[in-house]
Amino acid sequence: MEDYPEELRTPPVSLVSIVGCPEMHGSISTALSSQKPPMNTLALPDFAKTNVLSRTARNRDPLAPPQAVSGILKKDWLLKHRTRVPAVVAAMFRADQVSGDPAQWLQACSDLENLKSIIQGRHSKLVVILVQAQAGDELGEEVIVALRKRAEIDSKHLIVLVESDEAERNKSLLKLRTIFAELCSTYYREEGRRIKSRIEKRNFSSVELSVRYCYKVAVYAEFRRDWAEAQKFYEEGVRVLREMIGTSTRLPPAQRLVEIKAVADLFYFKISTLLLHGGKVVEAITWFRKHIRSFERVVGSPEVAFLHWEWFSRQFLVFGELMETTSSTVPDTLSPRFGTADNALTEWEFQPAYYYQLAANYLREKRCALECPSSRANLTGDNEIPDSIMSSVYVGQYVRLFEQGDTISVLPLSDTEYTSYALSEAERFQDSYEIIALFRKAYESFLSLGATRMASSCSAGMAIEYYAAGEFGNAKKLFDGVAGLYRQEGWTTLLWEILGYLRECSRKLNSLMNFISYSLEMAALPVFSDSLQGYSENKSKCGPAGWPTISRREEIQQEVVNILEGKHTSEVADDEFNLELTEESTHLVIDQISPLRIVLVASVAFHDQSVKPGSPLSISVSLLSHLPSPVTIDRLEVQFNQSDCNFVMVSAHEDSSMLNSQGHGQVVHSPSLTLFSNKWMRLTHEVKSGQSGKLECLSVKAVLNKRLVVSCQAESPASMEDSPLWKFEDQVEALPTKDAVLAFSGQKLTQVEEPDAQVDLVLDSNGPALVGELFVVPVTILSKGHSVHSGELKINLVDAKGGGLLMSPTEAEESESHHVELLGVSTVTGDEVSKEEVDSIKKIQYSFGVVSVPTLATGESWSCKLEIKWHGAKSVMLYVSLGYSLDSSEDASLHRLNVHRSLQVEGKIPMIVGHQFLRPFRREPLLLSRIRSSSGDDKKDSLAMKESNMLIVSARNCTEVPLRLHSIAIESDDDGKQLCSVEQISGISDEYAVVAPSTEYKAVFSVNPRASSPEFCLGELCLNWSRDLRLGENQDTHVVMKQRLPEVHIEEPPLVVSIECPPYAILGIPFTFYVKVHNSTSLLQEIKYSLVDSQNFVFSGAHNHAAFILPKTEHTVSHKLVPLGSGSQQLPKITVTSVRYSAALTPPTAATTVFVYPSEPKFNLEKSHSVSDELVS
Repeated sequence: MEDYPEELRTPPVSLVSIVGCPEMHGSISTALSSQKPPMNTLALPDFAKTNVLSRTARNRDPLAPPQAVSGILKKDWLLKHRTRVPAVVAAMFRADQVSGDPAQWLQACSDLENLKSIIQGRHSKLVVILVQAQAGDELGEEVIVALRKRAEIDSKHLIVLVESDEAERNKSLLKLRTIFAELCSTYYREEGRRIKSRIEKRNFSSVELSVRYCYKVAVYAEFRRDWAEAQKFYEEGVRVLREMIGTSTRLPPAQRLVEIKAVADLFYFKISTLLLHGGKVVEAITWFRKHIRSFERVVGSPEVAFLHWEWFSRQFLVFGELMETTSSTVPDTLSPRFGTADNALTEWEFQPAYYYQLAANYLREKRCALECPSSRANLTGDNEIPDSIMSSVYVGQYVRLFEQGDTISVLPLSDTEYTSYALSEAERFQDSYEIIALFRKAYESFLSLGATRMASSCSAGMAIEYYAAGEFGNAKKLFDGVAGLYRQEGWTTLLWEILGYLRECSRKLNSLMNFISYSLEMAALPVFSDSLQGYSENKSKCGPAGWPTISRREEIQQEVVNILEGKHTSEVADDEFNLELTEESTHLVIDQISPLRIVLVASVAFHDQSVKPGSPLSISVSLLSHLPSPVTIDRLEVQFNQSDCNFVMVSAHEDSSMLNSQGHGQVVHSPSLTLFSNKWMRLTHEVKSGQSGKLECLSVKAVLNKRLVVSCQAESPASMEDSPLWKFEDQVEALPTKDAVLAFSGQKLTQVEEPDAQVDLVLDSNGPALVGELFVVPVTILSKGHSVHSGELKINLVDAKGGGLLMSPTEAEESESHHVELLGVSTVTGDEVSKEEVDSIKKIQYSFGVVSVPTLATGESWSCKLEIKWHGAKSVMLYVSLGYSLDSSEDASLHRLNVHRSLQVEGKIPMIVGHQFLRPFRREPLLLSRIRSSSGDDKKDSLAMKESNMLIVSARNCTEVPLRLHSIAIESDDDGKQLCSVEQISGISDEYAVVAPSTEYKAVFSVNPRASSPEFCLGELCLNWSRDLRLGENQDTHVVMKQRLPEVHIEEPPLVVSIECPPYAILGIPFTFYVKVHNSTSLLQEIKYSLVDSQNFVFSGAHNHAAFILPKTEHTVSHKLVPLGSGSQQLPKITVTSVRYSAALTPPTAATTVFVYPSEPKFNLEKSHSVSDELVS
């Protein structure tokens, strides 16, 4: 599209000329170019330059007859109207030039008259602009009327422009733009009507003028932005051009077609641009199809056929570029059913890549036409190319300059001269690289759309052009990519052509290996026809390989055989392969995705799925080839992953004496190893199973002609798939094995079972594991029938509930510890494994370890102990695996026997520890912190300062085994010891205390706070415990269990209420009951107390009372009580209320309980003392 001139590629822009006052030209030009649509400006500084606007004079005799038309369109007509023929001419005068000196007035009138005479022939419109310096400088009305009459213009076409006042100047420029736009539209409309009247009246002498007039009317309509009228006359011009093809005789035939196509190219470009930029994509494509059909068969003589294909290619290229650059899309209302009556278009016609591909194809036709001998048939050696040939002033014409003396004349060309010139110009350019560029552009576009098949077609076109240009390396690279898609999708005929090119590229590159591979693949393609009738219409598409027939397949296979045997066909000998390569073995590897799988495929099936070591095992080997001629195999090698099972089959005429010495395995003679086309060759052999494990057939090697080695990867019949190329061919389906069950379920591998291990692995456990202790698991290895060599013991700890991990991912992020940890391994004799080995176990993983086992003879044993520590309660599966070899040889080390054992161990918490704080008996302090936190979430215990508090610690055995509790202690830091005194009152008197399962042991501590503290930590509670082992066990390992006591609030109570009464009472005998309230503050405290009647006592004293207690003093309230019933009785309930703190104190029930005897008791103190001692012991 860049070959078209700019005036043709862009919409026409109106041209305005301004004359005089050059200092104002810049602002006027800017104002005109900024409007929409813009206008170009032809600025002339003074009236002396106006001759450029004059019409060129024609020296022609008026009495002479009209001259014949020399051409259809002039090349520079559109450029002239965009740059040199203005639609409006504006004469600019300053105010002092028309209102001052009379001489200046006369000069202005003279310039105006000259300008009028110049533009009279152009029909341009005239505008007069008066430039004023100030807005107040008003001109006389008579001057303006005189100037307007002199210019013969309307009053609105005389504009006053103020120079200094910006607002007035912008207003004047706006008015000037409006007047110019109106006059330009009028000018182009009148010019179009003037030309249109000639078309309607048909007052022209030749059909060329009709095309020319249509073009001019369309261009004038474009100047006015009347796109519909422009398109109408462009299409009318194309219609007339089509009629000219068979009627015009003005030029010789070849040049006549060249000119018509050049003009049609111009018209088609304008129509396509108008339709696409107008959003009419479907109409543009429909018109383009019509345009192509009209000129498709207008080829001309064979000598200039290449010009037609070049022009045809350019049509597709330009339309594709227009489709790519336009912003229009396919309308939604278009029927999606492409290629139907509703929508005759195809979906590809909306893609630019489609047109690029066709442009490349037609440019290839041009290259073929140039290479055709008929293009030079009528050109003899006497016809030399004329000198000084150049383009004519008319579109699509060429002339020859003839110089005679000082005179230069233009002479027409004959068809022979023009053809010679066109051939010479065409040979200067290499069309192959332009074709490659077009195909690559289409390839990238199709690839972005996901159209891989279309992209592959373009890639094949590029490769063919590289092949034609002699760049065989680039061609082979592209051909390989295209062949891959054709193989995958089964395009046999297309693949035949591509493989033919690949053969020739390999021949040119002297690559014998690739030549053999491509030749064998071509010979194995599913081509059954032996007739040339189906290919008569596509002779050019067969490629260098020729027709895809059975006979041609056989010839290609024979070529490979001749090369391997050292024979030379004429075709191969011409290119002179490097014959030294054929003296060595050529090796082809065929796997499941190899394209050579159609040449030879190997199916291997074991008759049994598993077998004991050393037992015989039958195996079936089946081979299939699609080559057209029979193939004789000299030697067949079957290889396994265990080399002892390899065997070789040789034909009867082969010498097998050399094979045994080279270690090929067992040699088997077969009467016939000949492969026939599309028929399975089935062979059955018996092998001896080797070591335990997987026995798999790896490959089957076939040696052909003693030099070609084809190594096929073995395939299982159950998973073997047909080749995409032969999958849907009409042929008799055969199974690889005679046994149908084996054909559908056979596998190329079998399992050789392991021998039964004769080594016992014993794991022992003494109950559940307790958190914190070092749990020992004895492991014993006993050799019963096998000796143990290179033994290895693998220990693995796994969560018994599944998941494998011994701690959750969340716990792993918060802490680096594990629930269960393998600490080490020790032998029974006590010789521990080296510290490096234990460290290595920890470095590998806390739950995994590997231990070497010494060599054991038959009947010997070896034991070790696994030391495992539980950090949390978790059930764990202990897996222990023993791997060993039967002897110390290298072969035996590769084959190992394994013994697996597992043991589930429950991890439990040994003891649950609890605690409880008790205040002094019958002393109730007022603790303000308890009052404040009574409604909140703070459940922190509060202790009174300088009061003796009791801490009771309980330890409950949660396991099924008895535990020994050696000590219970509270460890405080140095600051804690100074702030609070903690002493143990009762605890373990002997060496230890045995705590049976589900029982509880308690210890009592005295806690005496010495200073107040809002968050005081008493310390850690330490329990030293161990298992209660049976007699004879010496693994009494102590475990220290620590638990941090919660923080307490220590404060000094403002009031302390204490109760004093006898330890017991006697029925009917009165006793005194005292309530003492101590004020420990430095403030006067007001208290109120009340006493509630009790049915068990009769008392004297007030029920309610109030009192004031001085600082640091004590107030006592006493009552006489007479018991009315015996037994444990509740004293009258008393409540003491502090007015200052609005808090009430009520002693607990235990503090107000007394035992009443019915009579005076008599105690035997000595006897009771002895009994209590026994109870304590």
